[in-house]
Amino acid sequence: MSRALDYLIKTRPEAMEHYFQFLKRAGEHLDPKTRALISVITKVHAQTGPGFRQYLKRALDTGASADEVIDALMMAFPALGLTRIVWAIDQILEMDLPEFRLPERESGKEEEWHEVATLQELPKEKGSVIEAGGRTLLLWRDEEGVKAWDNHCPHQGTPLRAEDVKGGWVCCPLHFWTFDLATGRCVEPPGGSSLQALPVRVREGRVEVRW
Repeated sequence: MSRALDYLIKTRPEAMEHYFQFLKRAGEHLDPKTRALISVITKVHAQTGPGFRQYLKRALDTGASADEVIDALMMAFPALGLTRIVWAIDQILEMDLPEFRLPERESGKEEEWHEVATLQELPKEKGSVIEAGGRTLLLWRDEEGVKAWDNHCPHQGTPLRAEDVKGGWVCCPLHFWTFDLATGRCVEPPGGSSLQALPVRVREGRVEVRW
């Protein structure tokens, strides 16, 4: 939620309650996926990045596929125009969501292993942000081994930071979503999307991640 909306809710709670009730009732005959896709389109029209990322994730969480999202954007071409659709695709590519990656047969690039660190460079239960091969990763080492997570909060794609790792948890600095680094599971808010996991292997003291 923006600071402006938060301010209005606190200063004009009754009026804002009616506003949110209107929004809720206006779509009461639509299924959650359709409502989320319509919200995606409205955010693209306004070109509000945080809102677009939020509702894109909501659409995916309600079962929308990448193809359905792109179809919704293309069907809204008369209202959005090419410039806004390209803006939306740029937002999606920056989020690096697995649902929108080109299949290997189309991209011509197979997944491969990348050496990202040595085992000695990863302190236990500290959390390490590593840049390698044009990608930023959040690595976690504990007694069970090494875990590798894509270094973006699944809520709106905000980069995570090593200094936000506390006692086995990482907290997004933007909206304070919190994740268990041993499992990637979102613990706050309950039911939030998990961190994106990447395959890891350790060979002769070298930590390798596949993407």
